[in-house]
Amino acid sequence: MTSVTVRPPPLTSTSEPPPLFDGTTRLYISYTCPFAQRVWITRNYKGLEDKIELVPIDLQNRPAWYKEKVYPENKVPSLEHNGKVLGESLDLVKYVDANFEGTPLSPNDPAKKEFAEQLLSHVDTFVKDLYGSFKGDTVQLASTAFEYLENALGKFDDGPFLLGQFSLVDIAYVPFVERFHIILPELFKFNITEGRPKLATWIEELNKIDAYTQTKVDPQETVNTYKKRFLPQQ
Repeated sequence: MTSVTVRPPPLTSTSEPPPLFDGTTRLYISYTCPFAQRVWITRNYKGLEDKIELVPIDLQNRPAWYKEKVYPENKVPSLEHNGKVLGESLDLVKYVDANFEGTPLSPNDPAKKEFAEQLLSHVDTFVKDLYGSFKGDTVQLASTAFEYLENALGKFDDGPFLLGQFSLVDIAYVPFVERFHIILPELFKFNITEGRPKLATWIEELNKIDAYTQTKVDPQETVNTYKKRFLPQQ
C-alpha cells in the first residue's frame, strides 16, 4: 500500500517567506522538477520528514524572495541547513546522506563504490540523451539510453537495483525514467521496458518504495507539459 501524504501548496510570488535561517532545515523543491525529486526521495527514504521541512515553490510564478534571500541561482532544489544554502541535486543527495541519520544510501563495498561512481558520472549524459531524443529519431535515441540501464542492472545479483540494493544511484536515475516511462508510450507508442526485463523489474520494485512513490508526478499533467514543451507542432 502506498501511503498518501498531503502535499502543502507551492509558494508563489504572493507568498510570504518562511522564517529563514531560524535553525529549521528546509528543502526547497518543485513538485514537477526531476532534479528536486532526487533530494525529496532521499529525505523520505532516510525518514527525515520531521528533520527537513519541505518547501515547494511554484516555478512558473516564483517568489522574488527565493532568489534574493535563499538561493541566488533561483533554481530548485536547494537546502537551507546550518545557516547556509546549498544546491545541485546530486551534491545534495550525498550531503543529506552524509549529514543526517537514517538508512545509508552510499555503498561500502569497493566494487559497488566504483560502479556507483561510473553510473553517477554517466547520469548527465543519460538525461541529455533522453531530452535530446526529441530532436531526432526519438525511439532510437531513447532506446540507446535505456539499453545502458538494462546492461547496468545486470552487474550485481543481490537485489533488483543498480547496485543490487537500493542506493543513491537509483535515486539519481529514477525521476527521469519515471517521466519517459509515462510520455514515450503516450506520445511515441514506445514502451521502454519491452525487451528490457531488468528495467521492468527495477521500475516495479521502485514502485514498492513509499519514499519514492510519494514523490511521483501526475501522469496526465506530465504528458501535457512535455507535449507543449517539446512537441509544440503536434
